[in-house]
Amino acid sequence: MNNQRVTLITLGVSDLDRSKAFYGALGWTIAEEQPSVIFYQLNGLALGLFPFEALAEDQGRAGERLGVGGSTLAINFPTEAEVDAAFARALAAGATLLKSPEKVFWGGYSGYYADPDGHVWELAMNPFWPLQEDGSLTLPKTE
Repeated sequence: MNNQRVTLITLGVSDLDRSKAFYGALGWTIAEEQPSVIFYQLNGLALGLFPFEALAEDQGRAGERLGVGGSTLAINFPTEAEVDAAFARALAAGATLLKSPEKVFWGGYSGYYADPDGHVWELAMNPFWPLQEDGSLTLPKTE
């Protein structure tokens, strides 16, 4: 089995219902819901939302305050217009603007927002990384 993979990303949240409403407003559909955790099926992996306190306890760090913002989750789109539309939808859903989408030094187009718990999302169009029909990304081979 390939060890270079991710099957689940879990985000700690302070209010599960608020996060459920936020991601629902983005158009995300819940794949599985339990009283204290929500899962969304993504392309080849899942994203979970789990209360901060329960996540810290599950990690063996009960009582610790878990941090956010030290990493970025990204969604790539085939066009700048699709980045702008998704960004506007996120702001309308309650995201916090960090950096409006703009042309960037590496030749693409991207912007950043934070979800209600401060998790940072980048929305981008990268002309060097073509997307599959389903929106998934396979990095081009370099020589």
